[in-house]
Amino acid sequence: MTEVADISRPARKVTRLADLTPSQIEAIRKIPAEKDAVLVPFTATRSNAIFTGQERFDLEQARIFRRFPVPVMLSALLEPGSVVASDSYGLPLLIARTRDGTIRAFVNACQHKGAKLIEDCAVHKQGRLTCPYHAWTYGLDGKLIGVARSEAFEDFDKGTRGLAELEAREWGGVVYVQLNRDIAADWSQLSQQVADDFTALGLPTAHVHGRKTFDLAANWKVVLEPFLEGYHVQRLHAASIGDRFQDAPNIVDMFGPNIRQVSGRIGYVPEMLDEDPASNVHKLVTHAYTAFPNCVVVTSQYYTSVMLLVPRAPGRTIVEYFMLTPEAASTPKAEEVFARSYEMILAVFGGEDFRAAEISQQGLEAGVPQETIYCGLEANIVRYYEAIEALL
Repeated sequence: MTEVADISRPARKVTRLADLTPSQIEAIRKIPAEKDAVLVPFTATRSNAIFTGQERFDLEQARIFRRFPVPVMLSALLEPGSVVASDSYGLPLLIARTRDGTIRAFVNACQHKGAKLIEDCAVHKQGRLTCPYHAWTYGLDGKLIGVARSEAFEDFDKGTRGLAELEAREWGGVVYVQLNRDIAADWSQLSQQVADDFTALGLPTAHVHGRKTFDLAANWKVVLEPFLEGYHVQRLHAASIGDRFQDAPNIVDMFGPNIRQVSGRIGYVPEMLDEDPASNVHKLVTHAYTAFPNCVVVTSQYYTSVMLLVPRAPGRTIVEYFMLTPEAASTPKAEEVFARSYEMILAVFGGEDFRAAEISQQGLEAGVPQETIYCGLEANIVRYYEAIEALL
């Protein structure tokens, strides 16, 4: 597969080491040269039931996905005066940014008879939402502003018929929403450090070059595992990107149940960091985050991948994938690089990582293995599971 760096070097903004947070810089400076990396042997196991059992799935839904706010959309997708719908979590949602820049989240249901106001997943640049059934009209702030033939209703008060609102907050460029309206949002599991890191990486102001939804026949944790370990990279990705990454332990920091991993690319030695302070740090190192509970962020030289892994059943996961670039392509060469990058990463994630998850799920659902075993290159998986299990 073509190496993106060999195609072109488009004119674009880059992330320098100095642009990152002090915590990110400290972690990066701990990355050893591959020859100096130390692998600590490790063994842990997890029961098959955490990937296949309905009881575990229901517990995760009750104690995590319907208890805490979850990631639904990216800030970068929404300009002021725009709105997008999402059904990923099985609940019809509207995420809007009002003209003053405020993010609002609502149930995508008209207060007349429950009809969806927006039926697709495209971003709509508009100031009003009109129900296709009886043309009730709402502002992006959720207020009911128009009712067809309102004189036909007796004692009708538009002020009490606004859209059902959900608590929402932008966190490092990711829009989190509290899906359960019956309890107050508990933001305690989200790390300010990770939000600061995401901001330093440019997530809030990035350009969404590509966006794709995958419907996978696998448990969400089976889909997540490859993004928590480097053991698979030189093996599963042997024909694509495996030769670009070290087969060595990452530098790992945990912020509550949020995990940050940084690793050097092939040929990395620490001295490279200071050879050209103005160069793109993503040429040398890769960041991989698992932000609570199901948001994955992976940096690459010219783009950043963001994935929301949404559990829908013990053996089903919806993945919302976004490819972010620092800015929209301004030249044909830049457009070519971004287009090829998008094609490549969809092939790697979709054709390799996601395929591996689905074929693994088939064996797990057949009862084999009865327990999964993890090694020293997979210790992050166990760290994350321990954090999740503490909440269960």
